[in-house]
Amino acid sequence: MTEPTRIFHNPRCSKSRQALELLTDRGIEPEIIRYLETPPTEHELADILAALDAEPRALMRTKEKEYKELGLDNPDLSRDQLIAAMVAHPKLIERPIVIANGKVAVGRPPENVLSIL
Repeated sequence: MTEPTRIFHNPRCSKSRQALELLTDRGIEPEIIRYLETPPTEHELADILAALDAEPRALMRTKEKEYKELGLDNPDLSRDQLIAAMVAHPKLIERPIVIANGKVAVGRPPENVLSIL
């Protein structure tokens, strides 16, 4: 059985709302994970990064004040340290993230999610 489509969603974010609308317009009712309230685990983030073939900073909102305040721009920080920072401070996670058909897409722009449906 295939896993349901999931979206790491922030309802206050226009890109996240647009990506969710793209899914529902296609008859897909994804599992909505409000990641600010229920952050992904370190393991889930590591899996998402592996599926994207990306390093943690590629999934981080580097313009958030917490990014600078926490010193996350330090190039000596390890992958695990950056992932732990995203779990502890989910506001730093880029949004939305959609998981469908064993693939992952970051909805920036929202149309990116169509490539994995």
